[in-house]
Amino acid sequence: MSDLILQQLEREWIAGRSVPELRPGDVVRVHIRIREGDKERVQVFQGTVIRIRGSGTGRTFTVRRIAAHGIGVERTFPLYSPRIDHIEVVRHSRVRRARLYYLRERFGKAARLKERLIAAPEAAELPPEEAMEAPEAES
Repeated sequence: MSDLILQQLEREWIAGRSVPELRPGDVVRVHIRIREGDKERVQVFQGTVIRIRGSGTGRTFTVRRIAAHGIGVERTFPLYSPRIDHIEVVRHSRVRRARLYYLRERFGKAARLKERLIAAPEAAELPPEEAMEAPEAES
């Protein structure tokens, strides 16, 4: 009985949050609310998603970035945390692994990932530049 109540609460919490679809290899910008004393500010952490684990409200993802002087920094965020203001997906990369731990040993050009292109939903429409250049019918 208590499991059913917990599952219902979990579904409601997940439904109330808008989280983009994340995959390993994506470059994301995570906006985190940081509390310092009585003030609150938003701090941005941008990096590559190297793993996603868990399910439901316990789902977490780890982001790796290269900080000053080439030092790698990894942070693990709960996906549905109230501390996360929002998550932006900057770029999608094509990877063949679910865990990208091999990026820890690589740096510079060796750590690059191929970009995965995603078709836009409104691909049928002409972009504004092409619409203006389309020849008009002359009479």
